[in-house]
Amino acid sequence: MTVKAELYDVIRKPIITEKSTMASEQNAVVFEVAIDANKPQIKEAVETLFNVKVKAVNTAVTKGKVKRFRGQLGKRKDVKKAYVTLEEGNAIDVATGL
Repeated sequence: MTVKAELYDVIRKPIITEKSTMASEQNAVVFEVAIDANKPQIKEAVETLFNVKVKAVNTAVTKGKVKRFRGQLGKRKDVKKAYVTLEEGNAIDVATGL
């Protein structure tokens, strides 16, 4: 497995919600990351993939809800989010990936 592929395994996708859009005004971006990823791995992946300088990384795990699907009891997956604060002068446009 190549280094770039491993970095894509750490960062799954950007999260685009009203709250994450407001965070982008404070120079922060929100990503869904691998559940076992730690802060140094997330920082390295963001800096390498997007060519930016990361100031801080905060993470939060959202536990999956128990739901009923067509009479069957099921559970949604647990999701780990990374709130990545960028240094001044750096930006990531999640709409275009630049």
